[in-house]
Amino acid sequence: MPRPYRKPLRLFQHRQKGASRSRGSSGGQGKKFPYPPLDHYILTPDLKDNLQQLKEIFHNSSDVVKRDFLIGGQAKAAIIYIDGLADKKLIEDTLLRTLQHIPPDLARTLVEKTAPLDRVVEIIVPLADVSPVESVSDIVNHVLCGDAVLLFDGYTKALATSTRSWEHRSIDEPLTESAVRGSREGFVENLRTNTALIRRRLKTPALKVENLCLGRYSQTNVALVYLHTLADPALLQEVRRRLERINIDGILESAYIEELIEDNPASPFPQIDHTERPDKVVAALLEGRVALLIDNTPYALIVPTVFIQFMQASEDYYERYWLASFLRLLRFVVLNIALLLPSIYVAVSTYHQEMLPTRLLIRLAAQREGVPFPALVEALLLELVFEVLREAGVRLPRMVGQAVSIVGALVIGEAAVSAGLFSPAMVIVVALTGISSFALPIFAMAITIRLLRFIMLILAGVLGFYGIMIGLLAVLIHLTTLRSFGVDYLSPVTPYHVRDFKDVFVRTPLWARFTRPTRIGYRDPWRQGAPLRPTPPTSSNQEPRGGAE
Repeated sequence: MPRPYRKPLRLFQHRQKGASRSRGSSGGQGKKFPYPPLDHYILTPDLKDNLQQLKEIFHNSSDVVKRDFLIGGQAKAAIIYIDGLADKKLIEDTLLRTLQHIPPDLARTLVEKTAPLDRVVEIIVPLADVSPVESVSDIVNHVLCGDAVLLFDGYTKALATSTRSWEHRSIDEPLTESAVRGSREGFVENLRTNTALIRRRLKTPALKVENLCLGRYSQTNVALVYLHTLADPALLQEVRRRLERINIDGILESAYIEELIEDNPASPFPQIDHTERPDKVVAALLEGRVALLIDNTPYALIVPTVFIQFMQASEDYYERYWLASFLRLLRFVVLNIALLLPSIYVAVSTYHQEMLPTRLLIRLAAQREGVPFPALVEALLLELVFEVLREAGVRLPRMVGQAVSIVGALVIGEAAVSAGLFSPAMVIVVALTGISSFALPIFAMAITIRLLRFIMLILAGVLGFYGIMIGLLAVLIHLTTLRSFGVDYLSPVTPYHVRDFKDVFVRTPLWARFTRPTRIGYRDPWRQGAPLRPTPPTSSNQEPRGGAE
């Protein structure tokens, strides 16, 4: 076996502008509740005083439940939680009932304070996840997250019990990344359910899950997931730095974080991959990448991301490699069709008619006879109509949207051709272009191609093929300047890495993919040990068909 590849630790030189000039707090980990400030609230030994402070903080909040009770009929205590976020049945049937019926000697221990609170709690609290709380701000934090907090008279310490339980969507098939073969499980809006889906697929202590809290008001939980034996320490440090500099009032969806941590926010190309599929996240982690799971959203973010990833689908690795390679090459063909076909048609029909065969040119000219618009205007209008139909199909209810899109396209296309507003050839070109854009596996890249198609169309209508070449060169130059967390966007095409070409334009067999991506998984580059290529048995070691007699 050849010597293992060793790559020196690469420092991140590509930094976001203005990273050191953040406003307010230095990052998302600053004060947990700066509005309103909770620093002047202090836990006291007086239970009534503590409850009064919490009443001031949660004033006019009808869903906040506060209840006084006696532990064992002797020790005064109170519990506070939010109805709808905490498991009310667990609190009433397990926690309160147990505390109210503990032996008198244990209750007397709380009243007389003859033993530390932590020691008493180990005996009387019937829940596993219990943590001490020593500040009012931490109490508020636990309550807002769905925990039930116990307060005791005579103690300056409270106890947070894990009683989080709220309604959430069950695990279902991903809507935006369906596949013929592969897992039918998709992420949901519950963070812990999503981390469990990854844990089920990676049963190793090397899988690490770091929790962060972002958003001054939303206090959104974010999980940084990685394999510490594969992930680049410099990459992890850069991801943490970009997350900690986020200072915003709320994080409502993963797109908020994606837009705040990407390298070039002015670029139309997606620089961070997002997915609903746990198997895709696990595959990225096994390459040395890092995933971000955000609470209240079913999408995970994967960094770093390169352009080639948007031409790949999870199903590529579940089908035969010949079929997967054909489909991957087909995606590059439809990418060029979706981007350039209307532009080429406009350029040829307007400036370069000599490139067409005579019969085809006469046929196209006959179709355009009576069309009141130039080819450029005709193409732009048809593209706009197609985008309107697509948007209407997305916004309408699912059962109606598809029918409206199909029927609307047929009716409008037939009526427009019959009225002489558009030529049949232009309708075919625009329809083929739209279908090609739907064949791209990642929606974020497909919508970018649709946007660039309008720019290429205008350049072709003004300058012909010269305009198309100028537009392609501008796009190529822009792509070569992009980075995703220090990794070149066009890697491994440029810079060229021959070892990584086994999984770019074609998919080689699994037994031939020995290494991880060079720029990402260099800490442990080898995927496999001994050669795993299947070989048929030889005649010497082949077992007899009849078996032992």
